[in-house]
Amino acid sequence: MNTSITHSTPPKAGLVWVVIALALGTFALGTTEFASMTMVPYIAENLGVGVEHVSYAISAYALGVVVGSPIIMVMTVRVRRRKLLLILTAAMAIANGLSALSPSLGWLVFFRFLSGLSHGAYFGTAMLLAASLVPSTMKARVMSQVFLGLTIATIAGVPLATWMGQNIGWRWSFVMVTLLFIMAAIMIYVFAPNPPAKEGASPLKELETLKSREVWYTLGIAAIGGGGLFCVYTYLSETLRQVTHAPAAWIPIMMVIFGLGSTIGNLVSGWAADKSTMKAALFILIFSAIVLAIYPSAAGSLLTLVPVVFLIGCSIGLAAIIQPRLMDIAPEGQAMAGALVQCAFNLANAIGPWAGSLVITAGFSIADTGYAASFLSVCGLVMWWLAMREGKKKALQPER
Repeated sequence: MNTSITHSTPPKAGLVWVVIALALGTFALGTTEFASMTMVPYIAENLGVGVEHVSYAISAYALGVVVGSPIIMVMTVRVRRRKLLLILTAAMAIANGLSALSPSLGWLVFFRFLSGLSHGAYFGTAMLLAASLVPSTMKARVMSQVFLGLTIATIAGVPLATWMGQNIGWRWSFVMVTLLFIMAAIMIYVFAPNPPAKEGASPLKELETLKSREVWYTLGIAAIGGGGLFCVYTYLSETLRQVTHAPAAWIPIMMVIFGLGSTIGNLVSGWAADKSTMKAALFILIFSAIVLAIYPSAAGSLLTLVPVVFLIGCSIGLAAIIQPRLMDIAPEGQAMAGALVQCAFNLANAIGPWAGSLVITAGFSIADTGYAASFLSVCGLVMWWLAMREGKKKALQPER
């Protein structure tokens, strides 16, 4: 083991292993969050309930993220980050293991809520720890590398968990995730540095972050502008069936294509955010608005849909931009900022499908969800403008 890692200047080899350890945790998180959606019919059949009722377990996980993220991050600001990461990975291993043992839907909903509680806190803490190990000019890049675990989960983890759910039972998918969290905990213990908590950190200072309108507008970029991606992704499988008339085998292939786009977009966005976070955010939002508007026209053929879905996946890089931006504008409340980013993207995951459902229930084609998604990206541009205006106003205020 390389023991020469320090808080400020870790050796390159040591940093690589730290990032791999942290990314393994985000890989497990991405697998358990997205794979649970693909296993809904198998869970319903096994537990003898309707598919619509199993969705409560999906919602319970998201609720756990929203509830747990700010509370855990604020109340643990004085805890060493490696210690907190070990506690969080242990909690997620236990909660996912209990999910695998659920005797009924009610227990599954409860255990999925418990699983979600640590989700945002892990992401926030892992990002902050990674950013603390590199110069400020590299922090967005290294955070995008930690986030890479989630995007790779859409390529490898989710298909594998789905295959397990189809062939040997949905419970084994949660067993696999439990083992992934155990592996992540071991690697974090071995490779991650253990710097002391930030001097002078306190819950009250973290809560001061909530007073900043610039913080809320920046979160709005993620919650509203990021909703477009989820608006299309939620209904992509059904679009392939109803509009593209593609064979069923193309559904997992298209998910992998989306995942490849997500992975590349995440890495490029991290690099761009190190140059200028707000310019990178502006580009992503404009890019998303255009590509999502093209989606309905491209949905009629696999030849045109494949590249468009790949490009839509690239827009997930917005997550790699918002996190470092909040660290810049809320230096005294980074733990709270890290938690709120996860809340914002889970809100986007709720807003997007809801907007798509309005299009469908209004009688339009399911592919027309792309227009609603594009509109959300445009609304994200409005939030970007408000955040920029607020930042300029703050810059003109005399220092106290």
